[in-house]
Amino acid sequence: MSKYQNHLYLILFPNEALIASQLTPEEFGKHYSIGSPRHFSGKVVFLEVDINYRNDYLRLDDYLNHMDSTHPGPKRTRFVKSYRVLEHIEFSAFQKLYLVTTDGGVLGLDQADAAPDASDHGRVRVYQEICPLRILVASRMDPRPFGNYITGETWSKGAPKIFFTQYDIDVEDAVANNPVYAYNMGPLPNVNPTNLPTALKELQEDPTKKTKTVSLNPNLDYVSYKAIKHGFWFAGGEEILFYRMPTLNELHEKHNSWWRRL
Repeated sequence: MSKYQNHLYLILFPNEALIASQLTPEEFGKHYSIGSPRHFSGKVVFLEVDINYRNDYLRLDDYLNHMDSTHPGPKRTRFVKSYRVLEHIEFSAFQKLYLVTTDGGVLGLDQADAAPDASDHGRVRVYQEICPLRILVASRMDPRPFGNYITGETWSKGAPKIFFTQYDIDVEDAVANNPVYAYNMGPLPNVNPTNLPTALKELQEDPTKKTKTVSLNPNLDYVSYKAIKHGFWFAGGEEILFYRMPTLNELHEKHNSWWRRL
């Protein structure tokens, strides 16, 4: 029997994959972001899954029974599955969520007891769908109904489960400065500078419209973690999990090493 502890990690960004590993979350995040020849740069977001979770689709025992490494040290990665992973893992098996910086800093987030109140209820928001969809979407819906809509009410643009976040964007300012954005980068990098203000304006003027696609390109790698509003959501129909993002003051005071890497 190996002297190292087995872990199950669900990679959510930059790709979807379930990986068995004998590295701790901090070691795994650093390895995946800067220590692996398969991934050279950029953010990594992953979740630890209960090691006792089983699903016939994932064939976990086949992989966990062969985790002992023939080389000294822990087995760093053993890919279990790279397709339709999120939808086959129950939310009850979800443990900590980890955010990894481009230089390997790892911040763990716990599940929050409750999602934040929608103090700006009814206002247009900008959501980044991260896994398995990777679309930038504007919507009039709060996070909970948005997650329910994507996973239960739309067939053409949805998925059984979704992992997403909300960007902290001044919607009114973005719409008002649409002509200015036509000549520069706009409020979000890697997005056509006029697409976002145009989509936001369309939703503001049409209360019957639920969502508007802004970009098909994933944007998380181009945006600082500082731009995350509230945190991250997992949704599957009526079921939803929320992981709260620490405030900037909390990051500075309690997670200074990670905060300085942003």
